[in-house]
Amino acid sequence: MQITGGYLKSRKIDSPKGTNVRPTLSQIRESIFSTLYSMMDFNEKIFLDAFAGSGIMGYEAISRGFKNAVFIEKDKKTFALLKANAQKLNINAEFYSGDTIKVLKNLSQPFDVIYIDPPYQSGLYDTVLKTIKENHLLNKSGILITEQQKNIKINTDGFKILKVKNYADKILTYLTLDCQ
Repeated sequence: MQITGGYLKSRKIDSPKGTNVRPTLSQIRESIFSTLYSMMDFNEKIFLDAFAGSGIMGYEAISRGFKNAVFIEKDKKTFALLKANAQKLNINAEFYSGDTIKVLKNLSQPFDVIYIDPPYQSGLYDTVLKTIKENHLLNKSGILITEQQKNIKINTDGFKILKVKNYADKILTYLTLDCQ
């Protein structure tokens, strides 16, 4: 798998073996960062990759100009690979190993962009969104992106939908805090 843009463009990272991890496709990554670029300046921004897997989304963010990325990964083998990829790319970032909900509850810094792509049938979307909102983990002008299958509906209470993009069987939903 290759980073698609920025100063690390074309650099390869390793992806976990097996069916538990679905790395975000390069076409979707390019679309996400193109959309984000039209909404914000990446300079001095912090990116949270909440279900990191290989880390491709966070590494892509750093490559494209984000100040830092924070990664959360539960699976121990995948976590080791995630850190090995960072070392291979010579990236310093923050890494948390553990259950995403528990880690989120212990984070205190708000993020500029949060990307969530849990296992599709895990039922975690609503819980993660609620935890992010309750723990004030998204900056007031921040953007939260969910990637889910088309048949999965998410509860966006407390958030405002900025944009929805469809890709074959996937949906990307861009949200911000609903500050009414």
